[in-house]
Amino acid sequence: MYTNQPRLFIGYYLMLETTFTELRKNAKLLFDAVEQGDTVRVYRKGKPIAHIVPVAKELPSWKQEIKPFTIKGLSLSKEIQKDRMD
Repeated sequence: MYTNQPRLFIGYYLMLETTFTELRKNAKLLFDAVEQGDTVRVYRKGKPIAHIVPVAKELPSWKQEIKPFTIKGLSLSKEIQKDRMD
């Protein structure tokens, strides 16, 4: 079932497999593997019950590209300037 090394098959990582009991005994090693990008399938009584997958890496909100907010029609800044002139 659980092996410490991810299995490599023709350039692709295969899913690690473990039982629920082995997961409890080896949680740190399995979560370390998940943190490195591997996926773990957990079995109970021979049936798969869960997949443990890495969280998708996201850029912090302050680093994400923001599209400019535009509304078709009148220019708000021009309307404010026009009102100030009146």
